[in-house]
Amino acid sequence: MKGMGNMGNMVKQAQKLQAKMLQMQDELATKTVETTAGGGMITVVANGSQKIVSIKIEKDVVDPEDVEMLEDLVLAAVNDALAKAQDMVSSEMSKLTGGMKIPGML
Repeated sequence: MKGMGNMGNMVKQAQKLQAKMLQMQDELATKTVETTAGGGMITVVANGSQKIVSIKIEKDVVDPEDVEMLEDLVLAAVNDALAKAQDMVSSEMSKLTGGMKIPGML
């Protein structure tokens, strides 16, 4: 029954990894990334939980005659912030797993 000991050890390792991942997710929720668009006219901050934390819009970029440009800038900044947040999560995840790809994980 030597094989059963290995299985129990693997389960313990998996449980340890899962606990570390949950702790990392909590830590990532407090970490943020920031991006800008329109030469700094729009600033968007996202956290490691893939949520937008804040959007700041300089009043100079608000033009009632060109709302589309403002929408485009906000959209670009939000997408960039989410991409940076995803990169941050992937980077932290690969540190935790030693670069191993785990199915179902980011």
